[in-house]
Amino acid sequence: MAELSTEDLKQTPLYERHVSAGGRIVPFGGYALPVQYPTGIMTEHKWTRDHAGLFDVSHMGPSFLTLSAPTGDTAADHAAISALIEPLVCGDIAGLKQGQLRYTLLLNDKGGTVDDLMIGRAAQGGTLYVIVNAGTKDGDFDLIAKTVGDKAMLHRADDRALLALQGPEAVNVMAALLPEATDLGFMQFGDFDWNGVSVTISRCGYTGEDGFEILAPATSASALWDALLADPRVKPIGLGARDSLRLEAGLPLYGHDLDETISPIEADLGFAVSKRRREAADFPGAERILAERDGQLTRKRVGLLVEGAPAREGAEILDASGAVVGVVTSGGFAPSLGKAIALGFVPPALTTPGTKLQVSVRGRAQPAEVVQTPFVPHRYFRKAI
Repeated sequence: MAELSTEDLKQTPLYERHVSAGGRIVPFGGYALPVQYPTGIMTEHKWTRDHAGLFDVSHMGPSFLTLSAPTGDTAADHAAISALIEPLVCGDIAGLKQGQLRYTLLLNDKGGTVDDLMIGRAAQGGTLYVIVNAGTKDGDFDLIAKTVGDKAMLHRADDRALLALQGPEAVNVMAALLPEATDLGFMQFGDFDWNGVSVTISRCGYTGEDGFEILAPATSASALWDALLADPRVKPIGLGARDSLRLEAGLPLYGHDLDETISPIEADLGFAVSKRRREAADFPGAERILAERDGQLTRKRVGLLVEGAPAREGAEILDASGAVVGVVTSGGFAPSLGKAIALGFVPPALTTPGTKLQVSVRGRAQPAEVVQTPFVPHRYFRKAI
């Protein structure tokens, strides 16, 4: 670990657990995190698809936004806190039900994506559960705090750990540990008691599998990690497999498939622009985004099946004649498919599934085909609130 001593990296509450388990530690988002464990990325990936993988995602940015002066009227307080955050995002926050999470986008005034994030309506009136990305969290939190002013307080959960349990056996593992949490459906969350400690559990994740994310006090993180790993269906999983899993699920990664120049429509995330917000056109960059939604697009994100070696981020996408038409933003080998896959941006005319393209890998053109995403079907457990 000596090579990391000069990196000035932050450590999550589970850092020692990763080291003792043989995790290969790398810098990521300012943190020292395991990219893989001794079994390797391929084994970890397949274990998560078949059983249950446990991830340390404490580097993410969980927080709670709470009205400074709640009235005690739950509906009115939710309307008030929603009105403070909605000017920054394209999602319908006011329409959230208690215990419901929504994926949305933090936008700049040109309709570009500052970050993608989750916002949930807590049971307590006037409180939102907000989870932003690791690499952008300081800027996101500053923007939110500046926007809400003294009308609300943003409480960063830096004193907690965030664990993600993902895979088809995650629900059975959770049933043995904290059965009440299995009543949650996809994109639902709540507060639960585990061994006398309050934890916030959401049924979501970024692998395409059913699963849970658990926000727990740092002082209880290691005990919770150990309790989950005591179940033979669970193994620790590093950042490498987390990335290959999300790529197979066709999910964008901020800073790669999303940035401040890319709009929700270009990123094929039109669903995140809620109907009420579209009709009101009251979100940042609405003019551009609504025009793109009506067809005024110059590029759009697509999925590609690639023949041969994986096309990595930055690889050029070519049309059938060899002309450059786009760029790969995420790419790699898909263990579940045994093939190379990629996400990238191309002109709208080339986004129809079945379109034959090429990618340039080390100066050599390789065949590629546009396919629908996700590459591997999602297996979320949906349930009405």
